[in-house]
Amino acid sequence: QVQLVESGGGSVQAGGSLRLSCAASGITSSDNCMAWFRQAPGTQREGVATIYSSGGSTFYADSVKGRFTISRDNANNTVYPQMNSLKPEDTGMYYCTTKPARRAGFCWAPKEIEYRTWGQGTQVTVSS
Repeated sequence: QVQLVESGGGSVQAGGSLRLSCAASGITSSDNCMAWFRQAPGTQREGVATIYSSGGSTFYADSVKGRFTISRDNANNTVYPQMNSLKPEDTGMYYCTTKPARRAGFCWAPKEIEYRTWGQGTQVTVSS
């Protein structure tokens, strides 16, 4: 059974930085996508960044491109989104998720319906 535990959320002022982490266990497929979604109150979950299991292929939503960097430590099954130049519109609950994927391209443009296993989320609040 896959389990995902997020941490690192908090409150920062606009322009600040946060580094989230997601510790994964129980993943049986060595070829997989690790993804981060976020959800603001009253909105749908938005896929913001993904990283493939090998080769370091990444995807970023336009809203975070140039500000967020996602990395992963495969030895420890941990994924880290580094979030810089945060804006108030980055506020929301951030969720980690994963799915098996044969190729990096399957990680691009992530959609919530493609992922079945989710962490509990970690709250990020950016004040102006």
